[in-house]
Amino acid sequence: MSAKRASVASSLGPKSTGLRRSIDWGSLAPLRIRARMVAEGVYAGAHRSARKGAGVEFGGHRAYTPGDDLRWLDVRSLLRHDHLLVRQFETETDRALRLVVDATASMGYRGKSAPASKIAWASLVAAALARVAIRSGDPVGLGFIGGAPQARGVPVSGGREAFERVVDALEGQSAEGDALADLPALDRALGALSRAARRGSVVVVLSDLLDLPPAAPDRIATIATRGRVVVVVQTLDPDEATFPFTETVRLQALEGGATVETDEAARERYLAALAELQESWKRTLVGRGASFLTMRTDEDPVSAVRNIIEAIR
Repeated sequence: MSAKRASVASSLGPKSTGLRRSIDWGSLAPLRIRARMVAEGVYAGAHRSARKGAGVEFGGHRAYTPGDDLRWLDVRSLLRHDHLLVRQFETETDRALRLVVDATASMGYRGKSAPASKIAWASLVAAALARVAIRSGDPVGLGFIGGAPQARGVPVSGGREAFERVVDALEGQSAEGDALADLPALDRALGALSRAARRGSVVVVLSDLLDLPPAAPDRIATIATRGRVVVVVQTLDPDEATFPFTETVRLQALEGGATVETDEAARERYLAALAELQESWKRTLVGRGASFLTMRTDEDPVSAVRNIIEAIR
């Protein structure tokens, strides 16, 4: 680990030795209700959308999921292979929303001034975005970076059941794993997405970006090709954004296991390292046509979702 990464990652751990794994929802639960409330407060706007359904070009098959339009079941496949498959069609663009939530251990941090942990806040924003997209008629999918091995993402689908599937997956997740120790975790989250996302699809990544592999900026920025829209939202706890510690404290990294003792004198160095990290991500993403936003978990989720939607347009 480089000195710069060590100064950023180590200083952002909780002031205890316990690693928080289950999601600390704080004042944000229950997720379904809060996500609906946030979505109602957001003006989604209109956009040109290519729906999966009746279109001008056949787009292949995918497995049937409850809530899919029964008109597009492939009866021949059912008779031949005893599998329920759905025929997909696409028009000029695919406006599917693909959400990627960082569920590694560092996302479990919650400072004293935050309403909930980072993964809880990111989950609320992701669920609200899914709600807005579905109400606009666009399909939604969900994937995770890290997280519990048994927790799975949600394949892209539309209809009234899609929101429930996304919320179920978010509620069943937990903040665990180390993306630096498990380098393939990023590829597991982004590999299939890069191959499947078509022109016009939207990818929103919610992560603190603090303990991802060095190649992560380029890996994510590469998705923003062939007309795909990518928005990366750095999700920080207020403690991480401002480093408010004025006394000597012991901080343990949630990923990597590093422990440091620090005081107010370290604040300037820490903030400079954080600014350098953010500038590096922004430079890489914007250079490939993607967008970069920084948000704090004490921000109004409605404003956060609205800002993400503005970046998508």
